[in-house]
Amino acid sequence: MKLYYAPEACSLAPHIVLRELELPFELIRVDNATKKTAAGDDFLAINPKGYVAALQLDNGEVLTEGPAILQYLADLHPDAKLAAAQGTFERVRLQEYLNFISTEIHGGFGWLFNARFSEEVKALIKEKLFKRLAVLNQTLERQDYLMVGGFGIADAYLFTVLRWARLFDIQLNEWPALARFQARVDQRPAVKAALAAELA
Repeated sequence: MKLYYAPEACSLAPHIVLRELELPFELIRVDNATKKTAAGDDFLAINPKGYVAALQLDNGEVLTEGPAILQYLADLHPDAKLAAAQGTFERVRLQEYLNFISTEIHGGFGWLFNARFSEEVKALIKEKLFKRLAVLNQTLERQDYLMVGGFGIADAYLFTVLRWARLFDIQLNEWPALARFQARVDQRPAVKAALAAELA
């Protein structure tokens, strides 16, 4: 498999999961500005959407969209229990978290990257985002990870997008359970390895 990534992007989540599962893969860096890989190839030929993550399978198929990639990877090794089994209520709950993270947290931070927005508009975006962070903080006050069974793909995704808080001078200490969650996940060997590989 080939994982197309960019540093500080949401592609970190599937990168973490690939390492958690100890799956063989090739890491290919993409320049988000030029849409070229480190080797000079046209990333748009891999993913016409133009953004990472993209996972190219050994048969040539390409998966895009983080939540889909994460579930695909977890289902390759269900014994690792990074995702609840398909067909269970817990899997539906997992999908609920993945959608919430994607639309409300990832999407919320995503708007803040837009340099054309005024500070007034960004303040409104942050106000909504902070309400969503408070919801997750309540969950993580009760348990260490989003799902009761322990660390899983939703946690890898949440950890990844919460890393963007520092780029906008958002202090996660305002949500203590979220801050503890970040520190906890940051200590996982797979997370350390993924970050080291991406930021080298």
